[in-house]
Amino acid sequence: MAGQVTIFESTTASPLSEAVGWLTGTLLGSVATILCTLAIALVGLMMLSGRFPVRRGLQVAIGCFLLLGAPLVAITFTGVWRQPIPPQESIMVAEPADPRGDLLPADYDPYAGASLRPD
Repeated sequence: MAGQVTIFESTTASPLSEAVGWLTGTLLGSVATILCTLAIALVGLMMLSGRFPVRRGLQVAIGCFLLLGAPLVAITFTGVWRQPIPPQESIMVAEPADPRGDLLPADYDPYAGASLRPD
């Protein structure tokens, strides 16, 4: 009974933080990917038919890429990726002196006897 959670116990620190997390997951998750894919497809078709200016279509595409890439842009700006890279040990692998082996003679033809009848 110790591992069960009842409806009277709070599982999170704040319902507001859970709501923001759900909203972020929805806006940056699969729903956003589907909506951006449909938007780019429809704008592309409208541009091909001449009903939508190309400049505005490029703005839509860049906006979708920025929306889907927002977490990466935020991580880049905050500098989270600047972690020290540990030095890696170099592993020396001995390779054979001639990996191709012996070369065939220049006048070698593998199909020379293919057209001859075995009489």
